[in-house]
Amino acid sequence: MDIFREIVLVIHFIGLASLFGGFFVQMTAREKVINNAMFHGILVQLVTGILLVGLREMQELDVNQTKVAVKLGIAAVIAVLVIINRKKATVSLPVWGLIGGLTVVNIAIAVIW
Repeated sequence: MDIFREIVLVIHFIGLASLFGGFFVQMTAREKVINNAMFHGILVQLVTGILLVGLREMQELDVNQTKVAVKLGIAAVIAVLVIINRKKATVSLPVWGLIGGLTVVNIAIAVIW
């Protein structure tokens, strides 16, 4: 079970890299868009995050439910913003910045909390 959890964790990190990388490569672009890397990254993050919590629960290990709820809520907001704006030719700077900012906040919560 431990090797499976570690594989899922690596995939979770790949989803993070995809989401944040898709955001980061557009830092100097004049027109911001929701690219496929961001879309697929947040979907991978949601699925693997839920799976990681489930695996931890199956092993009867402690789970900080408050932290999980906060991180899931932030990821859900990111997912909604990405999905709603995915087909638009350009995304407003505040929405694009909110996606990147919330991604960084979610990373900080994972590391610091």
